[in-house]
Amino acid sequence: MCTTSCRAPTWVSSRRLFEQTLMDLQKCSNLKHLKEMQAQIMKANIHQDPFVAPKLISAFSICHQMPLAVKIFNQIQEPNVHLYNTLIRAFAHNSQYSAAFSTFFDLQENVLFPDNFTYPILLKACCSGGPNHLLLRQVQMIHTHIEKFGFCSDIFVPNSLIDTYSKCGKLGIVSAKKVFDSMPEIDTVSWNSMITGFIKLGHLEDAHKLFDRMPHRDMVSWNSMLDGFVKAGDMNSAFQLFQTMPDRNIVSWSTMVWGYCKIGDMDMAKFLFEKMPVKNLVPWTIIISGYAEKGCAKEAFSLYDRMERAGLRPDDATLISILAACAESGLFSLGKKIHLKIKRSKFRHSIQVCNALIDMYAKCGDLADASSVFEEMTERNVVTWNTLLQGLAMHGNCERALSFFSRMPREGIEPDGVTFVSVLSSCSHAGLVDEGRHYFSLLKKNYGNALQVEHYGCMVDLLGRGGHLKEAFQLIKTMPMEPNAIIWGTLLGACRMHSNVELAEEVVDRLVQLEPKDAGSLAIFSNIYAAAGDWDGVAKVRSKMRDVYKQPGASSIEIDDEVHEFRISDTAHPESSRIYHMVDRLKQHLEQVGYVHRAHC
Repeated sequence: MCTTSCRAPTWVSSRRLFEQTLMDLQKCSNLKHLKEMQAQIMKANIHQDPFVAPKLISAFSICHQMPLAVKIFNQIQEPNVHLYNTLIRAFAHNSQYSAAFSTFFDLQENVLFPDNFTYPILLKACCSGGPNHLLLRQVQMIHTHIEKFGFCSDIFVPNSLIDTYSKCGKLGIVSAKKVFDSMPEIDTVSWNSMITGFIKLGHLEDAHKLFDRMPHRDMVSWNSMLDGFVKAGDMNSAFQLFQTMPDRNIVSWSTMVWGYCKIGDMDMAKFLFEKMPVKNLVPWTIIISGYAEKGCAKEAFSLYDRMERAGLRPDDATLISILAACAESGLFSLGKKIHLKIKRSKFRHSIQVCNALIDMYAKCGDLADASSVFEEMTERNVVTWNTLLQGLAMHGNCERALSFFSRMPREGIEPDGVTFVSVLSSCSHAGLVDEGRHYFSLLKKNYGNALQVEHYGCMVDLLGRGGHLKEAFQLIKTMPMEPNAIIWGTLLGACRMHSNVELAEEVVDRLVQLEPKDAGSLAIFSNIYAAAGDWDGVAKVRSKMRDVYKQPGASSIEIDDEVHEFRISDTAHPESSRIYHMVDRLKQHLEQVGYVHRAHC
């Protein structure tokens, strides 16, 4: 943020202060101060200065004021390549990728030639999400320009090409490797970009081979390979690599702690955490969130207190991560304690933190507190509304969810695709078929770009629950994208609800093609046959299920600030023998009062 002094010291001239402010102008993030500086620049008639104009454009870009940045650019009668590069970077920074490419084409129409800075900036504008094949075409187009103008010899440019190609999926990584292999000169950045690209796609073996071939490795090389092993869940290889590292920084230690938290080995995670020579907020957040995800409230909160006693104050990211872990594990007690701390801090005004609080309360089933946090917020964004709507829909408070949805336009909030998932889900739970059809039609008409497979899933569920199986099946046939296993599974559930054997047979055929190893759909199909009294069909399906693995379900309960999880025939819990003994005693008591298990009737 740049600042302007109200009165300059007597020993410093106003001109000198003005020049010093101009030096850092491109870093200014305060729009008011920036406009004041712009007024002074206009007054001094230096707004067309090739040194000043790019700084103004960059500053307006930081403040997300692109119309003002474009206005500055248009005031320059003969813009040079540097000014074009600044505007392209500004558009890319503000996610206006089409405008960035338009500016690039405009540069060429004005008979100017791009330089070695233009292409890396433009390549960053390619990484805007969307289908990989479309990104790949853009990168290939830029690659052709780079070859044409001879910039492959500038190592900075092919390094950017490798990095961007690596983000374009499997075909992209092949092109990245071709660029890497054809480079006359390769530096450490080239090696690291290629290794990181392989790791992102899960090609760990290829990344390891490159890593072993590297003539010189820096900290980025070691940490990238370490991150690859950790993300693959190969903690043995990660630990071996960690031990051989010539130097370790806080990223190396944090990656290892995160890896052991990820596989649930909290003893090893805690051991490495305590061994860390220096700790910042990142490892503290990882270890606290790790214990929270495991349902260990006492350990998590004890570490949180230690972090504060060490003089570290949590930031937005720390609180959001811990609250997300509480929401994931259902650790309500820790989430409540964190909320008390948030109430006494500046974070009570943070939209992101409050959104995480609403999510935690909603997922833990406390909709009253979730609504309370929502209503107390002075500012809300669409994520705030979506989080509350999802919570209400999840717990069947459908009328309240639809009531909140009707408030959104009145408060100036535009719904997005996520909003409509919650709305359609609410209609489904409440059995509001006509209302669901209305909202789906509204979505297709006014928010067509936001239409995703999840919306079709909600509609199939809504129609299926309501007994409109043919309409649901027809909807699946007209989907613009390929229906996934969830869509077909939803329809199969509806077939079971309404005992439609004929349609179920067709749906199961589709499911087996998509997920041949999933026993869940076969189990439902068996139940449909059983409900219809077709015991031959039951036997046929059961025989198929013998060769298919079924993931056992789990139940959990929070007792004394700790979440305990159980599976069928589970002996992993340290108190399992006492638990089974108690279950046997309960069974005996039930039999004494006359209870008979249904299977014996």
